[in-house]
Amino acid sequence: MANDAAWELGQRRSIRREFGLWCEHALAPQGLVPAAHHRLLIRELQAVADGVHDRLMVFMPPGSAKSTYTSDLFPAWFLAQGRDRRVIATSNTADLAGTFSRRVRGRIRSHGPMLGYRLEREAEDLWTTSNGGEYRAAGIGGVITGLRADLALIDDPVKSREEADSEARRARVWEWFQDDLRTRLRPGAAIVVVQTRWHQDDLSGRLLEAQGDQWRVVSLPAEAEVDDPLGRAPGEMLWGDDGYGYAASLHRVKAEASTRSWSALYMQRPVPDTGDYFQAEWLRHVDVLPDRTTMRIYGGSDYAVTADGGDFTVHAVVGMDPAGQLWLLDLWRGQTAADAWIEAFCDLVTRWRPIGWAEETGQIRAGIGPFLQRRMRERQAYVARHAFPTRGDKAVRAQSIRGRMALEGLHLPRHAPWRQALEAELVTFPAGKHDDQVDALGLIGQLLDQMVTGPAARPEPAPPKDSWARLFDRLNDGDVEGWKVA
Repeated sequence: MANDAAWELGQRRSIRREFGLWCEHALAPQGLVPAAHHRLLIRELQAVADGVHDRLMVFMPPGSAKSTYTSDLFPAWFLAQGRDRRVIATSNTADLAGTFSRRVRGRIRSHGPMLGYRLEREAEDLWTTSNGGEYRAAGIGGVITGLRADLALIDDPVKSREEADSEARRARVWEWFQDDLRTRLRPGAAIVVVQTRWHQDDLSGRLLEAQGDQWRVVSLPAEAEVDDPLGRAPGEMLWGDDGYGYAASLHRVKAEASTRSWSALYMQRPVPDTGDYFQAEWLRHVDVLPDRTTMRIYGGSDYAVTADGGDFTVHAVVGMDPAGQLWLLDLWRGQTAADAWIEAFCDLVTRWRPIGWAEETGQIRAGIGPFLQRRMRERQAYVARHAFPTRGDKAVRAQSIRGRMALEGLHLPRHAPWRQALEAELVTFPAGKHDDQVDALGLIGQLLDQMVTGPAARPEPAPPKDSWARLFDRLNDGDVEGWKVA
């Protein structure tokens, strides 16, 4: 019995000290176990409680259970870390904030002995605990006076696309944060913002622009990219490490979602509804491509300097139909060593048989050129390569393809796996994180300027002259002024 009591006491102390153990203990009755991305979130919240950092932003896709750990499990455990701890928990509506409040109280009722305290005064929007703790629940814009907190939780400050696109609503959220929430914090208090990104100018966007160096940011896209925080391979979907089925559902979401929704809500990279340099309405989705025999096909490549670096190598294939409209037929993009992208280049050339391929002059072309030419011969991937100098800024070099897109649009296969990433890059150019696909398309634009010419201008026919006019020409008599005089 004594040993059991000692073990129980040690278990309680461990759970009160380690947030991860608390999560496992609290979720066990439901048969739930934290997945890899939950364990990352647990570590970040533990660091907040330990005072390692006091400003944390967490961006995750909808349905990834971020609120379970941040707004449900964390407050109950945080209040057990000492006496007189106070929490302000907010969300986009008072109803949702009240839902989280009820869940936290339910955890305390079920596990109070393990946490070391119990509930005292209970109300949905304000309740207290036996160890002097207080919890205030409020919707964004709601009243939070009368309490100074050690922790402020902001869970999804935006509830809909309509709200996200409303400049007035975004301004109200910002003013509430500045004038109401921040003024209710004790010295040294922590702020945790957990949300799905909706808009470049949402609360997180404004905070990062105003004080980006003060915030610890953990961003988990639905589909892994290079340098993924979880160590996933590029293209691997989130939460694929158990049988819940979330990762499988993301493949369907990606196929059905608009570029704007996928990029913002799922990849945590909000893009404007229309671009600055490239307009979203220039991108035209199609289900069927034209017969390739009716098109002139061109390609272009933007080569990255190193594998696994910050830039991508991109190969693009564009077709021009008899009406002069552009169709993006294929695209390859990767952060790989030269041998991999050379094979991808040869694959595209043998598949599409373009009549010309654009690339930049420079170190990459000179250094890789002999190997590339050898592989082209070995694989019979023959195409005339046209080199263009790297000069001017990227926007200037992309001006030709931009002009053609403005007039005729760029037709994109609706279900191509690369479509959404391309569109996101185009509409955020030149301010976006990547511009490699723009560079490849810009090179194709320069190639089109060189290889595609309009029909030769026909000379204007000379107006017919009557016989009297010819007589006047022969006489060349300045005194003759008309046929009547003649």
